[in-house]
Amino acid sequence: MKITRVETFAVPPRWLFCRVETDEGVVGWGEPVVEGRAATVRTAVHELAELLVGRDPLRIEDHWQVMTKGSFYRGGPVLSSAVAGLDQALWDIAGKALGVPIHVLLGGPVRERVRAYSWIGGDEPADIADAVRAQVEAGFTAVKMNACGRMNRMATAADVADVVERATAAREALGPERDFALDFHGRFSVANARRVLPHLAPLHPLFVEEPVLPEYAHRLDEVVAASPVPIATGERLYSRTDALPALEAGVAVLQPDLSHAGGISEVRRLASLAETFDVLIAPHCPLGPVSLAASLQVAFSTPNFLIQEQSIGIHYNRGAEVLDYVVDPDVFRFDEGHLRRPLGPGLGIEVDEREVRRADGSAPDWHNPVWRHPDGSFAEW
Repeated sequence: MKITRVETFAVPPRWLFCRVETDEGVVGWGEPVVEGRAATVRTAVHELAELLVGRDPLRIEDHWQVMTKGSFYRGGPVLSSAVAGLDQALWDIAGKALGVPIHVLLGGPVRERVRAYSWIGGDEPADIADAVRAQVEAGFTAVKMNACGRMNRMATAADVADVVERATAAREALGPERDFALDFHGRFSVANARRVLPHLAPLHPLFVEEPVLPEYAHRLDEVVAASPVPIATGERLYSRTDALPALEAGVAVLQPDLSHAGGISEVRRLASLAETFDVLIAPHCPLGPVSLAASLQVAFSTPNFLIQEQSIGIHYNRGAEVLDYVVDPDVFRFDEGHLRRPLGPGLGIEVDEREVRRADGSAPDWHNPVWRHPDGSFAEW
């Protein structure tokens, strides 16, 4: 079997899919994208495709090594995400060729269902209680929300009270049996994180995500030491070497993204590395159906898995939804806030190729907003 063609499709709301075709008719799908840089990643995918066409798709590890290390300049979000999507597609081909789900090739299932959480936004504190109740009624046992909007460089008493107010609203609506996580989105300085986190401890968040920017990993141990709340990070870490400082700092949860961190191959290794630090993984996935399907294949075969992010109904999804691009949406049906083990070969989903081709190019490039402080200077989004 040989790879004959690699195609890419930019589809609403902000996703990029790749399709890898073989001479035996077996097709694999991947989702290589950096949110806000889809066009750049698309170019990188086609550059890497030159290394794949004409070769055996089942040599996944060799392809991964060449794609990640075959050029003098390597790493970073664009290249790692391009590799990630192609890696997903190669695993999809392998599973389909052998007639088994990818998680069987990774050693078999270690659980029969995967707990997932739903986003509720959290930008307006007054809306949090209603949003939480809606997710509870839908059967979810966990939600995640933003901890704040724009954050001052040095938090005021009002800033701290606002964060606590949001978290309190979520906890009161959830009760003690369910969980909520807070996403700090890298908006906090080390000093701000250390100031705020102890105030959240009585509300028992499942974790606080990305309290500081990944470039300050050398100070992450200070945040962990000051926090009675479990710390999570990882969506902007793209390899084992990127993640190692965070693990050494003592984070409780690692959040690699299957569409950013080198795909199934590298995230599987990241999970094993995290296990040696007694750290759980909660794959980051505010993306589309292929990325979610890849995340689940890892989740079902990973002992130190905690919970899965998913983007059905998320506020970013304007113009299209996760289920719009799959033939059988039942594979992503939730049962008491959990997803069932996919039994189909490869990624376990059938991509609606006709809909993907129709949607290609029908939405403008998505870019995150640029925020500013009241004095006009740049603020972290």
